[in-house]
Amino acid sequence: MALPEGFLEDLKFRNPIEDVISSYVSLKRAGSNLVGLCPFHNEKSPSFTVFPATRGFYCFGCGAGGDAITFIMKAENLDYIGAVEHLCKRVGMELPEDDYTKKRGDSDVKKARVFAANRDAARFFHDMLSKPEGQAGLVYLRSRGLSDSVIRRFGLGFAPDEFTLRKNLFLDHMLGLGYTEKELLASFLCAKSQKNGRLYPIFRNRVMFPVIDITGEVVAFGGRVMDDSKPKYLNSSDTPGFKKSRTLFAMNYAKNACAERLILCEGYMDVIAVHAAGMANAVATLGTAITAEQARIMARYTKEVVIAYDMDDAGRRAAEKAIHLLDSVGVRTKILKLNGAKDPDEFIRKFGADAFRLRLDDSENQFDYRCSTVIASHDLEDFNDRMACIAELTALLATLHTDVERDVYIGRISEKLGVSRESLKNDVLRSRKRQEKSREKEETRRQIQQSAGYGDRINPERSKYRRAASAEESVLGILLLYPELLQQVIAKDGVALREEEFLTAFNRRVFAFLLQCTEEHGHFDIGYLGEAFTDEEIGRITGMMVARTKLTKNDMSVIRDNAAVLRAEGIREKQHSTEATTEDLQNLINRRRGC
Repeated sequence: MALPEGFLEDLKFRNPIEDVISSYVSLKRAGSNLVGLCPFHNEKSPSFTVFPATRGFYCFGCGAGGDAITFIMKAENLDYIGAVEHLCKRVGMELPEDDYTKKRGDSDVKKARVFAANRDAARFFHDMLSKPEGQAGLVYLRSRGLSDSVIRRFGLGFAPDEFTLRKNLFLDHMLGLGYTEKELLASFLCAKSQKNGRLYPIFRNRVMFPVIDITGEVVAFGGRVMDDSKPKYLNSSDTPGFKKSRTLFAMNYAKNACAERLILCEGYMDVIAVHAAGMANAVATLGTAITAEQARIMARYTKEVVIAYDMDDAGRRAAEKAIHLLDSVGVRTKILKLNGAKDPDEFIRKFGADAFRLRLDDSENQFDYRCSTVIASHDLEDFNDRMACIAELTALLATLHTDVERDVYIGRISEKLGVSRESLKNDVLRSRKRQEKSREKEETRRQIQQSAGYGDRINPERSKYRRAASAEESVLGILLLYPELLQQVIAKDGVALREEEFLTAFNRRVFAFLLQCTEEHGHFDIGYLGEAFTDEEIGRITGMMVARTKLTKNDMSVIRDNAAVLRAEGIREKQHSTEATTEDLQNLINRRRGC
């Protein structure tokens, strides 16, 4: 790492952390800090805090933390150098061409080449529609009611069946452009035959849907068959430039048209049909059920999501999951019911765009939908089934957040099922108390485990050396806040704390990194952490620093006291190890004597 002196300082000065993060999170002032809903985990009450004074962030819910560089690493799924480059582009800075940029390694070269390969592949597939080998794809797309302008807008194309044609059209084209076999394999554009080891295209005899991210890069593809063969859709696997769980089809268009409402569809054709009907606020997941990451992405751009899934059993299960995930990130949800058609594409072709708009405006809110689903799944004429239905609805009513909401729905359901409003209300209150008690119990269990260090993936030795780990974290937290104290800590006439005196390997590594940065650069910057630690580890390190900001005393006397604790624990551990070794030796002698 050989960035010019002061480069990171200048980069972060030009990219104030509150400005960077406010592009992803809605922040509100809280004293000298800013708070918002964490973009990295599901929450309803804001625990994500930005500290402009220290140019850092920390989530008290999930432990994510760091600086602007770390945030971009997590938010954009970039490595350290990629995040630095992203922030440089944001403010028009040049990333110096030196050893630093040359350390990109294979994975970064691969990512750039994957994007380039995808762009060229998308052009090839689109161009095939105008060639004899691609006419079947063009005929199919037009049979689905897509105009040439829509085909161009979405960059749709066709992957020829090279096995049938006995021509290596795609392979010859991509290899002719200079792509290597390794790059085509990494891009999930080709695979190798297990029989003869030859390369062959993954997408064959399918209409092609390029997946474009919000920056305009072609990151993946979906391929659809034109008949009833299986699999109906074939989607790109994760690559160095693509994470399926973090991407939504057509979000590159929808992000500019979905401030009030987003339409969540199941497939590419549904999304394209909605866009072609004049509504550019539709997106779809990529062949998988919605993920928590996708829900958080949608929460960045909209207040409400209308779920436009097929309402068969699988569609209802998928809708339930979507409701839960979107609700957990504070997004209102509604359910679109399309009588006379199974999906938006079919409905629009049958009844037109205006009828679809009316259905959207008449969408059922998620609670009404869930209640009607529960009632429809029970036989209310059967006593036992009726009681089971009431029990499910009671638990559902207990999840409503406000007294007014619960009161309105208790009235509706008591009337619909012919039960006493008062008795239903009492049951709901009892259910709420049980749910709250269960949550409190789980939170207490989690906090006990966390404070004891059990199940700690980042610092697994924390539970073994609890007192020492606490002292280590205090020392590190102060040094992270005031790196200038490090020289006094390591000086022979000062505390003279050494790396080997840290008992836990993780904290020892953090201390060693502080020393390394100071030796190489003459100072430490939290931005350097991204080069040597994972985002989870950076969150833990940031947490140490944030913990010290809550305390008024963070000087050398505190460091000396904790260093003394650390040394005492080190002596105690050595004695314990010596005693254990002596005991083992005595047991061995006794066994040999036959005792």
